[in-house]
Amino acid sequence: MTATIPTRHPTAPRRVPGLRPFALLLGLRLPAPEQWDHLGSSLVVGDAPMDDLVEWMYSEGIVHTRPLFDSALEHGIDSIADAPEPLREFFVRIETPPPWLDRDKLRRGARVFRMGGPDGVYVARDVSFLGGYLASGFNKTLIRTGALEKGPAQRFAETLQWALDVTVEDGLATGGRGYRSTIHVRLIHAFVRRHVAAMPDWRGADWGLPINQTDMAATLVGALIAPFVGAFAMGVVPSRTDLDAAAHLTRYVGWLIGVEDCFLPNSFRDAVRVLYHSLSAITNPDETTPQLALPMADDPLRWHYRNFPWLRGRIARAQHLSIAATFLGPRAMRRLGLPAYVLPWYPILRAPSNLTRSLIARTVPGGLDRAARRGRKAQEAFLSTLIGGRPAVIGASVAQTRHAA
Repeated sequence: MTATIPTRHPTAPRRVPGLRPFALLLGLRLPAPEQWDHLGSSLVVGDAPMDDLVEWMYSEGIVHTRPLFDSALEHGIDSIADAPEPLREFFVRIETPPPWLDRDKLRRGARVFRMGGPDGVYVARDVSFLGGYLASGFNKTLIRTGALEKGPAQRFAETLQWALDVTVEDGLATGGRGYRSTIHVRLIHAFVRRHVAAMPDWRGADWGLPINQTDMAATLVGALIAPFVGAFAMGVVPSRTDLDAAAHLTRYVGWLIGVEDCFLPNSFRDAVRVLYHSLSAITNPDETTPQLALPMADDPLRWHYRNFPWLRGRIARAQHLSIAATFLGPRAMRRLGLPAYVLPWYPILRAPSNLTRSLIARTVPGGLDRAARRGRKAQEAFLSTLIGGRPAVIGASVAQTRHAA
């Protein structure tokens, strides 16, 4: 390894809770030595196109340049007469689709996500999001952005709102909801990277760069692919073509959000590989792990239920712990500060009904579209349960983005 690799990068791949059996089923191996070194060196790599643009925005005055950025994002760069060259260069780059983009696959991948319904979203929360706190290097950035102050419901609600924007029908068309939300998140990442890296207590030699390429790759694929892995185990059965379409959607979202090409999946199997490899490099729980995980485990007690809030909150807490324990396993649950052994009652109860619905959707004409509509309605209802009538404003939980803006 070279001197540019921060000390948080382990000498060998670590265990990945919940994912290793699935990776073995797909015939995936741990990273080769050159892949391992690349994962380490990518801990100090940010997003040069956006980072350079943000530096220009600050140098010219953020009060004047931020409205130009927002206008270009909303209406396209050609809507701005005499647009400054740094702004034009960035937006021309992202408004020009990559040659490999397949819009039909994007639409199919978005439909697959909607078909996952609430259980796909639950896996995203209880496995990807909660299990992500095992990556202590990423936690150190979260804590410095005010994540603890806003609480887990707000942060996950913002992530879920982004995912819903990305997977709405034609959300990734240039200028669409998902397109705009993704570029907005990319800007937030650059603000946070700039702000947190400049903090006097940020130890770059140990922790690398905030929101670096390795962390972004794990977060991207964990948010958009891991739910399919978990939902599959609960009876939601997409086809191989559907899974590859979901991976294609993930590839394009990653391209838009600033993830380097080497971390963008070419297929569903490749997406699991990216997740498996990146998590083996960043899974390193410490004292920040239970600090973030415990409030999230108890958060269902404070959600917004229409009736019987005391009872429904406790059922929801047990339900989400059941999902987490089923997929993460006892060792990871202990590291998170949570009960190591929880009966997998919810996945067991859901699997038969999900399997039946999946089979019906694939055999009855129009069934897939109806399943996608039902699934999206349930996903939006869960978002409402998280935060009540308030909107989920992407970036609101990150104090530094408000200061930077």
